[in-house]
Amino acid sequence: MRVTQTGLLVNDELQATSGLTLFSPLHTSTAYLLNMAGETVHEWHLGNACSGLVYLLENGNLLTSEMSPEGPTGVNGKGGYIREYDWQGNLISEFIDHAQHHDVRKLDNGNLLYIGWETIPAEKAARVQGGIAGTEHSDGSIYGDYIKEVTSSGETVWEWHFQDMEIENYPLHLEVPRAEFAHMNSCFPLPNGDVLVSLRRNSMLAVIDRETKNFNWEMSDLSWGMQHDAQMLENGNILFFANGFTTFNFPHSRVIELDPQSREIVWDYKGSPPLSFFSPHISGAQRLSSGNTLICEGGWGRIFEVTSDGKIVWEYISPHEKEFPNGGLLNWVFRAYRYAEESSQINGRALA
Repeated sequence: MRVTQTGLLVNDELQATSGLTLFSPLHTSTAYLLNMAGETVHEWHLGNACSGLVYLLENGNLLTSEMSPEGPTGVNGKGGYIREYDWQGNLISEFIDHAQHHDVRKLDNGNLLYIGWETIPAEKAARVQGGIAGTEHSDGSIYGDYIKEVTSSGETVWEWHFQDMEIENYPLHLEVPRAEFAHMNSCFPLPNGDVLVSLRRNSMLAVIDRETKNFNWEMSDLSWGMQHDAQMLENGNILFFANGFTTFNFPHSRVIELDPQSREIVWDYKGSPPLSFFSPHISGAQRLSSGNTLICEGGWGRIFEVTSDGKIVWEYISPHEKEFPNGGLLNWVFRAYRYAEESSQINGRALA
């Protein structure tokens, strides 16, 4: 399949959830806010190319992860600059960690929670199980993930390092490079201070206990195919994008709502036929106030909304292309979010 149309394809005014949709095309320096007609009603011009993560804070400011030239190389998802802009595009704050990647959250206390890379000591790297032999970095090293919480002044008040876990208990998928342990792509803070994380190269979700720094819940399923964007819903279930990047079954993506207690799927969305919905990397989902789900099929630059019974009621494909090395022109989108016009994030601003 190839993208033959861009822009708005579907808008069912009776069943779609009215609001404004935010996204930033991967590796570009602009964030766009769309109305339901697929028209850009506001945009922000960023200081650097975006790693794909943009979202609105309660006060309407834009939080971004942008790519810095320093830091780890040979890896995907890099940020480095965590920045906050006001509605007019003025830079409000900046925190720099050149190893930051994929996800960052601003907490209710004003602190930042984010993911970063570090080089694992050789004796620990030797304990990493799985992956394709000989695919470490060129110097033989392996990067490991960490999470840090930092104050507005840059003080680290909490941190967690995957290399401190029982490494042998968390093998990499057999057909991924060994350069990373284990390419964490989301960190979702829970009300009690614990953190829900997605570990892509282990096809694993886990909850980090803030006090013990151990997992107090974990689940791995190779059929998820190295998932993205794990989040806990108000009902206590976990919503995530199962990329379906597997070799033991025909590849197709799903969006899954999982009951963490029973470990059973209580809802999912897949294409019809299944192969019509597939993004092997990036991507995400958001449960909307109506009960519908907004889905970002990142590899196709496709953002669409489905009802609980899987009907597509809004669909948009990004026309914004970027030249990627060895990839040509691509319209990839990491994540997308929708905000109600009456929400605190929008509060009538886009209509002025």
